[in-house]
Amino acid sequence: MPFRKTKSIFITLTAILCFSLNASKAVGINAWIRINQLGYTLQGVKVAVLVYKSAEHQATHFEVIDEATRKVVFKGSTNKNFGSYGSFNSTYRLNFSAFKKAGNYYIKVGDVQSPVFRIAKDVYAGSADFILRYMRQQRSGFNPFLKDSCHTRDGYTVYGPMPDRTFIDVAGGWHDATDYLQYVTTSANATYHLLAAYRDFGSVFKDSFAANGLPGPNGVPDVLDEGSWGLNWLLKMHPRPDWMFNQIADDRDHAGMRLPNHDSVDYGYGKGAGRPVYFLNGKPQALGKYKNRTTGAASTAGKFASAFALGSQIYNKINRRFAALLAERSLSAYQYGLAKPGVAQTASMLSPYFYEEDNWTDDMELGAALLYQLNKNKKYQAQGLNYSIQEPVTPWLGQDSVRHYQWYPFHNFGHYELAKTAAPAQKAKLIAYYRDGIERVWKRASGNAFYRGVPFIWCSNNLTASFAIQCYLYRTLSHDRTYEPLEQACFDWLFGCNPWGKSMVYSLPQNGDTPTDPHSSFTVLNQYPLDGALVDGPVYARIYNNLRGIKLSRPDAYADFQSDMAVYHDDAGDYSTNEPTMDGSASLIYLLAAKEFEAVKSSKKSIHVKK
Repeated sequence: MPFRKTKSIFITLTAILCFSLNASKAVGINAWIRINQLGYTLQGVKVAVLVYKSAEHQATHFEVIDEATRKVVFKGSTNKNFGSYGSFNSTYRLNFSAFKKAGNYYIKVGDVQSPVFRIAKDVYAGSADFILRYMRQQRSGFNPFLKDSCHTRDGYTVYGPMPDRTFIDVAGGWHDATDYLQYVTTSANATYHLLAAYRDFGSVFKDSFAANGLPGPNGVPDVLDEGSWGLNWLLKMHPRPDWMFNQIADDRDHAGMRLPNHDSVDYGYGKGAGRPVYFLNGKPQALGKYKNRTTGAASTAGKFASAFALGSQIYNKINRRFAALLAERSLSAYQYGLAKPGVAQTASMLSPYFYEEDNWTDDMELGAALLYQLNKNKKYQAQGLNYSIQEPVTPWLGQDSVRHYQWYPFHNFGHYELAKTAAPAQKAKLIAYYRDGIERVWKRASGNAFYRGVPFIWCSNNLTASFAIQCYLYRTLSHDRTYEPLEQACFDWLFGCNPWGKSMVYSLPQNGDTPTDPHSSFTVLNQYPLDGALVDGPVYARIYNNLRGIKLSRPDAYADFQSDMAVYHDDAGDYSTNEPTMDGSASLIYLLAAKEFEAVKSSKKSIHVKK
């Protein structure tokens, strides 16, 4: 959620940004070639997108050129003009997937030239670990980036069975975004993604930091350290079977830019009281006049259950005592959800803005699936399959617009977890659910050169990463590669193959055109880097034009690429497109780990076949 008061600093754009914006104009052509700035794998889908301002320009072929030798190493046909998209009137997909030689290259179409990109088996190496930098920076309690503590007096209870303003120790966890609110909704989902990334792709992660986030190895991969940081906070938020809390603080937090270790707990909440901790009673809540539409507790309880159950599986071979505690809490959280079916939305006080989650059976499905994996009790498998029928397709898929976090998480991991242990007929149904959702997006995406089928709502980058994960999970379960180009297009979009030519992750790649002026106190006040932060991403122009408190701090460097369809600004004044989020970044860690793991695996297979 954004701050409403902002000020920003001017940060000089890098040389590569100047190149990517102006290279085509230098030869008098308003045309650009958009690439994945991270690069491409040897065996994977490799596509760039050519865009012209003019409808008159036509392209028939393209060339891939070796940067070192300046020799043409691949020639391809543009095949089809996809027509207008956003601010462009002619658009083409340049597919060079058949070229599989490692090196540094650029693409030319006539006088239009792309930035240099890399093709290699290790092109994504270390990228998932890089995103963990932002997760550590978002820590509440002890913050290793600042080497200082914050929010140590959290907090006092509201809405609970105990007297209001009862103190409970819930210090820890992660700040949600640029603000310092903390939600179980997003934090439990983030924790699950981190733990799943360790379980599924543990070999890609390194051990460079201690459990407290400070530099120095501790014998544990950093992704598991971060997942454990989330687990320990969630345990505080569900401290006993009949107690469950949903969030810390509310929108009184939106009081301007300040670092978390200088965030006065007295401001707005009551002198010396710490911050409010909302008890999850399954009923609508608001300490002000804007009540949410909570109908139960199962959406939050299911997220608790899945994170605890997966954590218990992982720690069963590392720390049996901790694993047993997590197993116990996973069961009590799941029971809490059974007792209070329905959705738990976040609460606000000053404004009518909150996370408007409207679905909960997906969360209980995932919880049931992980409990079945944990204890092999078939009742949980049966319950999970029953929940899967109630929401076979995540409702935002294929839609033009939805409310903020209305259907969350943005993909249903439960289908995947159930399918791993389901009978063949049940597995086929679960795979079909994924395929149905992907097909709905494909119908929207197939008509444009970027294969863009994700709506431009707030946190569109989060949706994009999440949808790419669903495509990956579907491909993993089904071995069907039909939608792999769509999956890769979503991944490429996040790293520069989009109308703005912008990687949406701060400093990734480190020599790329990435956000330099995000909506963040760290950068605005102190020019601290936000390494690894995934920003919200482009929104519909109609959304941007109707928001309050937005004022760009300087002329828009991307004005040529804005349109009535969607806008993106690398400016701290735009909290709608350039604010990073913790949960989106955590999802991206899973996606990047999958990509790195798959690239190494396919490269090894290729070497084996050649021998």
